[in-house]
Amino acid sequence: MTATPALDVNRTAVEWSSIYGRYLTASEPVQRGELLVEEQPFALGPKCNGYVLCLNCYRPEVQERCVLCGWPLCSPCGEAEEENQHLQLECSVLCSAKARFYELPAGSRYWPQLDCIMPLRVLLAKEAQPERWQNEVAPMEHHELERRENADVWHADRVNIAQYLRGPCKLADRFSEELIMQVVGVLEVNAFEARTSQGYPLRCLFPYTGILAHNCVPNTARSIHPSEGFKIRLRAMVALEEGQQLQHSYTYTLDGTAQRQAHLREGKYFVCSCERCLDASELQTHFSSLKCGQCTDGWLLPKQPTVVDSSWNCRACDHSTSSEEVRQIVAALQAEVNAVQALGMGPKRLEESERLLRKYKSLLHPSHYIATSLRQLLIEMYGRVQGYEMVQLTDQLLERKVILCRDVLRVLNVFEPGLSRARAMNLYELHVPLVLLAKSGFIANKLSGGELRGQLVYAIDLLKECVEILQHEDQNSQEGILCGVARQALQQLTISVEGLGSELD
Repeated sequence: MTATPALDVNRTAVEWSSIYGRYLTASEPVQRGELLVEEQPFALGPKCNGYVLCLNCYRPEVQERCVLCGWPLCSPCGEAEEENQHLQLECSVLCSAKARFYELPAGSRYWPQLDCIMPLRVLLAKEAQPERWQNEVAPMEHHELERRENADVWHADRVNIAQYLRGPCKLADRFSEELIMQVVGVLEVNAFEARTSQGYPLRCLFPYTGILAHNCVPNTARSIHPSEGFKIRLRAMVALEEGQQLQHSYTYTLDGTAQRQAHLREGKYFVCSCERCLDASELQTHFSSLKCGQCTDGWLLPKQPTVVDSSWNCRACDHSTSSEEVRQIVAALQAEVNAVQALGMGPKRLEESERLLRKYKSLLHPSHYIATSLRQLLIEMYGRVQGYEMVQLTDQLLERKVILCRDVLRVLNVFEPGLSRARAMNLYELHVPLVLLAKSGFIANKLSGGELRGQLVYAIDLLKECVEILQHEDQNSQEGILCGVARQALQQLTISVEGLGSELD
C-alpha cells in the first residue's frame, strides 16, 4: 500500500521577494474552485494560553489523566492507543523525565504547562522528519527580534516552554533554547487554527501553505479536514492567471482597517499595504467610515489608513478629528455590541441588536463593520429565536431578513469574492425567506404562477452556489453539514419547480 504524500503542490510555485519573503504563485492558469495545494500538517496540538484539555481529542476541561504520565487525557482516548497522538509523541518524554502535571486551583482558566506541548510535538517531528524540517519548516519566519521587543511575552515563553522542556522534561541534550524559541516563533507567526470533528479548537503547522502571502481581499480559500488527519486543501476563490500571487487573509476580513492592522502588527509583525488597506474608503464600501458631525452628507475617513495615529477627515466639509477620538467612539459602540452578544440566543438579544442598528444610523456609515456585524447577528437569529422562528415570521420580518442578507452579501462580494464560506452561509440564509415570501405571495394572489416559478428558480441558483462552495468542506464540519442540508433543500425545491412547471404548462 502506497503512503499518502505529505504534500501535493499541484499548480503552484515558490517565489521570493524582499517584501514578502517566500510566497506562492500559480504556475499555470487556474479556474475558480480548482485545487492548488494538499498538505498534511507537520505537527498539530493544543493552542497556547488555554485551559485543561485532552491532549489527543482536545475536549476541554477533562478530569481524567493519562495512566502512564499523568497529563490530561480522556478515558476513551486512553483506550485508543493506535490513533493517540499523546501516547505516540510526548507521553514517553514526560514519563522518562517524570515531568509531573500540576493541578491548579479550581476555576483557573490558563494552564501554562500545556503551552509546551505543541512546540514539543514540532521538535519531535523535526527528529522524525529531518528532511521536511530542513526544507520546509526551518526557513519559515519566526520574527525573533520583533518578538523580543514584547519582553513579558518573550520571558513567559522562555520560562514556560524553553526552560521547562530543557529542565523538568530533561531535553537539554536534544534541543537548544535557541531552537525551542525559534519553534515557538514559527508557531506564533504561521500556525493555523483548526477544529476537530466535535468542534474543539487546535493548532496545525502547514509549512508549505503557511507561506501564503497575506491580502485583506484573499484569492484562495482553505479547508482543513479532521477525518483525513487534518489535511489542508487550498483552492482558488476566483480564477487566477499564471504567475499570480496566491493570497490568503491572516485576519478577519469583516474587521475594519484599524482592527486588521493591529492584529497583523501584533501577531504577524508586519503592516499590510494591500489595495484595501491603502484605500481610506476600503474599496468604496466605507467599512470604517463614521458620520461627520459637522455636515449633513459627509463621512469621516482616515487620512492615512495604515498609520496608527492618522487624523480623520470629512471629504465634504474638511472637518478633522483625531484618531484617539475615533477610537473612543468605536470602542464605546463595540462595548454596547459586546454586551448584546453576551445576552445569549433569545428574543431580547435580537430586539437589542435591532435597536443598536437603528441607533447607529446617525453615527456610522450604513456599511460600517460594526453595523455589518449586527446584521450578521440578526441574520443568524431571525428564524431561530423563540418568538421569531421561521414559521412565525410575518412577511415584513421575512423581507427584513432578505434585506439583512443582501446588505452583508454586498460587503462579502467585495472582500471575499467567489468561493467564500461566509458568502455560502449567507446565500443559504437568503434563500429561505425568499421561498417563503414567494409562496405566500402566490397564495395571496400577489404573484402569478410564472412569477412564483421565477422566484423559486432564483432561490435554486442561490442554493447551487452555496453547495458549489461548501462541497469542499469536511463533511462533519459545520459548513459540511450545512452543505448536506443545502443539497436536500436544492433537490426538494427543484422537484417543486418541475411540478409547478408542468402545472403551468
